[in-house]
Amino acid sequence: MGASGLNTPTALTCGFLVLDKPAGLSSHSCVAQVRRAYGLKRVGHGGTLDPAVTGVLPIALGPATRLLPYLSGDKTYRGVIQLGITTNTDDLEGEVLQSQPLPALNKAQLETALEGFRGTIQQRPPAVSAVHVNGQRAYKLARAGEVVELPARPVTIHRLSLESWNPAQGQLELEVACSAGTYIRSLARDLGELLGCGGALARLRRTQALGFQLAQSVGLEQLENQPPPALVDPLEALASFPRHALQNDDLQGWRCGRAQACDPSWAADTAVVVVAPDGNLAGMARVQATGSLQPRLVLDAAG
Repeated sequence: MGASGLNTPTALTCGFLVLDKPAGLSSHSCVAQVRRAYGLKRVGHGGTLDPAVTGVLPIALGPATRLLPYLSGDKTYRGVIQLGITTNTDDLEGEVLQSQPLPALNKAQLETALEGFRGTIQQRPPAVSAVHVNGQRAYKLARAGEVVELPARPVTIHRLSLESWNPAQGQLELEVACSAGTYIRSLARDLGELLGCGGALARLRRTQALGFQLAQSVGLEQLENQPPPALVDPLEALASFPRHALQNDDLQGWRCGRAQACDPSWAADTAVVVVAPDGNLAGMARVQATGSLQPRLVLDAAG
């Protein structure tokens, strides 16, 4: 089941590809190209990137698609915010609604303004976003001319650092580590509102998602290689979880969905990686209050 280092597409059936998504392509288009390159139908991505955004797009292949819910939703971005402009999409791709003079700001004043965005905050998603509104995506309603007012919701910004400030151009560069569901476009909009001049996202690059780093990524053009790039082994992606190693006598019971004895020190409801006797991933389980492991995901189920 392990995928790292294998050299034939037929062997690369379960693992993760970390794609460095280029600008101008949707996440869905990238998935379609991965399907063709590996000859697999079962392919899915973790964490949509807008077409204009570049960077880390984790893509799961084969049974690894079932592991996506277990991976951390936290993400890290590097982005540039343009002050003095308000748009209908909260980025420079949209229609300019208002332009305002740039205030005289120094780094210390920007740091003070940014402090209010650190930690758990209430954030309103952009009107042009993938948030569902009465069963429809907000961006579809907005593009149809409807006024979309999305309610604010809690998100967490773990780290927000000011990397540079260009007062002549009114552009600041930020690094943002945040929870799933955080919109950097909303951060740009809200910072501009706080400063009284408006703001919109100029460009954005994701450097980390679901635990995968930009250093692990491959370019889209590498999908044309033969063989295509080797995948990240699922066990590497799940390295932060505790592990339970099945013995030969346990394997058939596991494949039939039977509970397994486990480390009594593990707390109830802990997610655990289960490893087959051959060293490959067998699935995922959760610790029960009774101190046993209940299978939640069995990759090679019997029957």
